[in-house]
Amino acid sequence: MRIGIHFPQAEIPHDYLVIRDYLQRAEDLGFSHINTPDHVLQTRHPVADSPLAANYTTEFPHHEVMTLLSFAAGVTKSIELKTAVLILPQRQAVLVAKQAAQLDVLSGGRLQLGVGLGWNDPEFVSLAMNFNNRARRMEEQIEVCRLLWTEQHVSYEGQWHRIDDAGLAPMPIQRPIPVWIGAFQPVAIARAARIADGWQAMLPAPGDKAAAVFSDFYDQVKAAGRVPEDVGIEATIFSSKIDPESWAEQIQGWQTCGASQIVFRPQAEFGLIEQMVTEFATVMRDF
Repeated sequence: MRIGIHFPQAEIPHDYLVIRDYLQRAEDLGFSHINTPDHVLQTRHPVADSPLAANYTTEFPHHEVMTLLSFAAGVTKSIELKTAVLILPQRQAVLVAKQAAQLDVLSGGRLQLGVGLGWNDPEFVSLAMNFNNRARRMEEQIEVCRLLWTEQHVSYEGQWHRIDDAGLAPMPIQRPIPVWIGAFQPVAIARAARIADGWQAMLPAPGDKAAAVFSDFYDQVKAAGRVPEDVGIEATIFSSKIDPESWAEQIQGWQTCGASQIVFRPQAEFGLIEQMVTEFATVMRDF
């Protein structure tokens, strides 16, 4: 079982040495990858009727995800680096392809590109992107990125993108870079089943309900003519306190449901997060 750790964007002090130490500690403790969420702008007040919205104001800072992972690549050696998730439709696809390729080179081929649709309309407005067509556009963006990662010279004309016999240099080490899609709505989960290398599952806890959703996901993978073993599922363990017994039960539960990897997401003040990460690493060694 591959088990990763969440990067605590809002909680971690804005000291590059503290950030370096957290990244290196995660690697030393044996976590397989580190997940980094993405927000370019935050608003003064919550802008959506969602529990998530309250945590994405300017009171909850976010480091720019591609820059952060470039720093992570330079201060670590083996831990995989994952955007989880980068809001792809609010960014230019060709630029994302370039940045991801460069990050893959600088990290020695350690990048997983997790992407999602996003929900924060003000970011799209400020970045001059259309919030309303983001789902259809993201599919084309992923197609464009994969072409640029696998072909030295690309000619492409889609609804939103045009490339005239051009390509990336340097090319990434991974050709293509794995693309995961974060999704919780049925249509978005179906999209992940059709085109993603993995699904970033948004489910609260393991159990029969989660197992049924995972089974349905893999049915959709097969219906798309794909091999289920080639498509991963990542589940999340949320925790606000040190609770080794519950952590072990959840790891076992997500394994039983069919998750291929897990990410641990502690939610507390940073000093407690550091303790939780160390304690969780002890638990995960049994898996």
